[in-house]
Amino acid sequence: MSLQAPLRPGTTTTGSIRSVDADKTTGRRGGRSNWPVTVLLVVCALSVLVPLYVTLTMAFKTTAQSVDGNAFSLPAPFSVDGFVQAWQLTDFPRAFGVSVFVAAITVVGTILLASFTAYAIARNWDRRLFRWSFFYLLAAMFLPFPVLALSQVKLTGMAGLDNPVGVAILHVMFQLSFSVLLFTAFLRSIPAELEESARIDGASTGQVFWQLVFPLLAPMSATVGIFAFLASWNDFVMPSLITSNPALQTLPVLQQMFQTQFSNNYNVSFASYLMAMAPAIIVYLITQRWVMAGVTQGAIK
Repeated sequence: MSLQAPLRPGTTTTGSIRSVDADKTTGRRGGRSNWPVTVLLVVCALSVLVPLYVTLTMAFKTTAQSVDGNAFSLPAPFSVDGFVQAWQLTDFPRAFGVSVFVAAITVVGTILLASFTAYAIARNWDRRLFRWSFFYLLAAMFLPFPVLALSQVKLTGMAGLDNPVGVAILHVMFQLSFSVLLFTAFLRSIPAELEESARIDGASTGQVFWQLVFPLLAPMSATVGIFAFLASWNDFVMPSLITSNPALQTLPVLQQMFQTQFSNNYNVSFASYLMAMAPAIIVYLITQRWVMAGVTQGAIK
């Protein structure tokens, strides 16, 4: 029976001795800050935070303060007159309701239609029709709305969809490609054996999808829904071209229409901007962890 001497600290199983100094040097290099990247990130953060700070301070100033030439000063006195005037001038409750209506249809329609499409493609990838359908949808990502604006305006007018419903349908269509890409990547991580077991128990394809697959898609559904909401809520070009009735316009378009009436009342202008972007900021801050988690899981799996 042979005995093996215990290894000394810093010695490998092959008998070679590691360089402790080299390990320390490597550790120092691994923990060294990348200053160019840090500076770039700070500049990018400031490019967002500084305008946001100006928007907040200007919105709570009086009209006299907003034109004194000092945009970075704090409100003194603190005033909400800008919000009151913006609320009345733009008929904010009605425009807010239209934007919520369009965003809700966009989110629900995108999640349902994209999940259906991705499930069919992912489970029939060996069939040429489904595989080429996926490539066709990917190619549609390179066709933004401004390129197709003229034809879409003509078609929606002929179909009687020159209203918020038509805008929501177009939002779903233009969100479909990217959403199908995310869902397809996520579905490939779900073992097909789970569905086979359910089918052996007598479940139909619809039951398998709704009772088994769709609940597993919750992280990616949250991610797709958030992207669809932000794209719909912040969109200006599509509703401005599609909706023919000015009374049914969304918040971004309505703000542009009333821009001339704001005149030099910068506090009213910034209050209106803040009210319009506040829902999107709040939604993103609450759900940003789901966005990152869903994208990461879809990429890794």
